[in-house]
Amino acid sequence: MKYQERKSEDNVSTVMQFVLLGFSDLPQLQGLLFVVFSIMYMIILIGNSLIIIITRLDVALQKPMYFFLANFSFLEICYVSVTLPRILEDLWTQDRSISMLDCATQMCFAFMLGTTECFLLAVMAYDRYVAICNPLHYPLVMNHKLCIQLAAGSWIIGIPVQIGQTCQIFSPHFCDCNQINHFFCDIPPILKLACGDTSVHEVTLYVVAIFIIAVPFVLILASYSKIIFTILRLPTARGRAKVFSTCSSHLLVVLLFFGSATITYLRPKSSHSAGMDRLLSLFYTIVTPMFNPMIYSLRNKEVIAALRKLLRKK
Repeated sequence: MKYQERKSEDNVSTVMQFVLLGFSDLPQLQGLLFVVFSIMYMIILIGNSLIIIITRLDVALQKPMYFFLANFSFLEICYVSVTLPRILEDLWTQDRSISMLDCATQMCFAFMLGTTECFLLAVMAYDRYVAICNPLHYPLVMNHKLCIQLAAGSWIIGIPVQIGQTCQIFSPHFCDCNQINHFFCDIPPILKLACGDTSVHEVTLYVVAIFIIAVPFVLILASYSKIIFTILRLPTARGRAKVFSTCSSHLLVVLLFFGSATITYLRPKSSHSAGMDRLLSLFYTIVTPMFNPMIYSLRNKEVIAALRKLLRKK
């Protein structure tokens, strides 16, 4: 496939346009994949939009827990919209070319929103910790001002980090090949196309990944260790089950997201393979956001009651 290039000062051909190979290795399934991904995108948009609507309209859900859940649902819509429309466009048109600027923009937004998701999940864990371990102080601690500050901090914290990392990733020349063996502009497959030594970029990637993934995950573990300790001290099994049900949905989402993200970005370079990277990325960028509304609604009686109330009004 032809691609644009320019001559750099040292007379090396430098790629100016990439090709996202995506699912081009499945030529017989292009139509089916387009239908499947279209359905998944609609499910994600409808499911997460419903959660945002019911948490805004139902008085019973005017609590910090559901304020963060609405933020999380909006985040999932934004996160998926960075990659999935591009996948659908590539499957429909079969024109998989993407300019370097568009590629850098997609990468930057994908990782900014991914960073937000990591820290927002940590904030939601802290909310559950305060609610379960300090129930009497919960309204005082998790006041409206603090909730807004925590949510805003989660949205903002990744912006300077990911802008800096994106600039660094695209600073070297790209030569010889312009084919990205992925369905979106992810860091590992792009670094494979760079000319020269990329060891500094790889070390930076690991440092940033540890900050973005490991730090929030440790905070989540700390919150849940306190939560579990408090639950085990409750006198009755029924009481323990009732309290645990208020955070089981969040815990399941944490395991799904952090599990796939950790395997993708923190495993050794020698164990990376294009097929496995695509599968893992597909899981945390599309599959998990699709199941999140189901996990939160099916395992939460208050959300189910609010949804029934909304449907009766309609």
